[in-house]
Amino acid sequence: SLCSFSSFSLPLLFLFFSWANAVVAQKLPDEFLNVINSKVAADSNAKLFISAIVIEGNKKTRAYIIEREMRLKKGDSVLASSISEKLLLSQQLIYNTTLFTDVNLAPRFTADAEIEVYISLKEKWYIYPTPQFQLIDRNINEWIKVYNADLERVVYGAKFAHYNLSGRRDQLKVTVLNGYTRNFSFTYSAPYSNGNLTEGFSVGMGYTQNREITYKTSTDNSPLRFRGDDFIRQNFSASLGYNMRKGFYRRHTFSLGFSYSKVDDSVTKHYNPQYFNNGKNNLAYTDLAYNYQYINTNNINYPLTGKLFSLTVAKRGLGLRGGINMLSIDADFNKFYAHGKKWFSTIQSHVRLKAPFSDAFINQSAMGYGELYLQGLENYVIDAMLMGLAKYSLKRKLISFNIPVPFKNKLVSKIPVTLFAKTFTNVGFSYIQKEFETLLNNRLLYTAGVGIDILTLYDLNFRVEYSFNQLGEKGIFLHAKGGF
Repeated sequence: SLCSFSSFSLPLLFLFFSWANAVVAQKLPDEFLNVINSKVAADSNAKLFISAIVIEGNKKTRAYIIEREMRLKKGDSVLASSISEKLLLSQQLIYNTTLFTDVNLAPRFTADAEIEVYISLKEKWYIYPTPQFQLIDRNINEWIKVYNADLERVVYGAKFAHYNLSGRRDQLKVTVLNGYTRNFSFTYSAPYSNGNLTEGFSVGMGYTQNREITYKTSTDNSPLRFRGDDFIRQNFSASLGYNMRKGFYRRHTFSLGFSYSKVDDSVTKHYNPQYFNNGKNNLAYTDLAYNYQYINTNNINYPLTGKLFSLTVAKRGLGLRGGINMLSIDADFNKFYAHGKKWFSTIQSHVRLKAPFSDAFINQSAMGYGELYLQGLENYVIDAMLMGLAKYSLKRKLISFNIPVPFKNKLVSKIPVTLFAKTFTNVGFSYIQKEFETLLNNRLLYTAGVGIDILTLYDLNFRVEYSFNQLGEKGIFLHAKGGF
């Protein structure tokens, strides 16, 4: 059997000082809906004037950042038949900024054809100075069984993150890690840096040192690693980004990156000459990328309804062939359905194409990295230049309840928990050249299973899944994903 824990980092010191509702949909007051319905029945073209928008609870966040997400503006005249939908969509858009744990919109009539909209908010805790203790192995199971829980194979240090530095939804992250791996990095992003709140930028820089690296993938789809007496890999990176979001649901991002990487001579001379594909043990290269996203879901961290589409076109290296040069295209399409009576389903798909097919090893990664995997095959890595996967899940909301906080504090008195039961199935395929072929390449892959999703603080999602795959393996896999 298998047991896997996907790695994640959480601000544990502050996690219990704020909370988030698992379901963001709200119901408008019945009195308001009754008046709206009567107006529409009397005149289908009846309009309402928005006389004011009043915001409460935004101690840090600038009011115009909240108003930017509103489908209604002060001074608008809106068809009465569409007012309810626009209010609910506005509530979802504000919540999906991930700045707030609770968002409520309360429309009130101030005249026969005039309303005010009151927005009541609860802000998240935005500042997280957190100690770090991380495993360098892919999961706890590997750390214990393969390396006997060796404490030398850990990384320790601190991270500082501010998710709303100036109240404009700008984020600053600083990382200082030591131990088996060293990492010093910072990133800053300001999504709304112009007066119209449609453009933004990001900047980042980092330096890492590794005592151990994966130099190749074995024929049974395990990572082959080389370890030295000292640090055997050094990597410096810097990046700039420009983003544009003129409407509510569409985002465009352009990015430019520079990297310099150097590994021990043994890696490229003896273990894998195609590691960099240039015959050397060091390489400097650029990354250019464009990403388009369409996101229209009820909850960006745990969607139950809506859809998401993403397309990324990236070019690594300035040449057309040889060395590190690569052109890649990634596309995602996810659709989320509500079937009524607490039933929901999800269809997720991802396609990736890389060219040329004969490329450096560090460009060949595909399934088994990050969120790109088949459930039940988490313990394997699959390199590919062409791959695709599709996932289907059917879930039912079981129960929602609150856990009282046992000590007094000004921020929260209870912790919400929502449970979903689910069943799922995955299919996938990856292509790679014969010379690199492994057990799981160039064949149809399929898995299935059942599980429980636990949704709680900050839309933190714990997933407990029992999966089986076509290799006859089965076991429990644990995953976690945070809401920031």
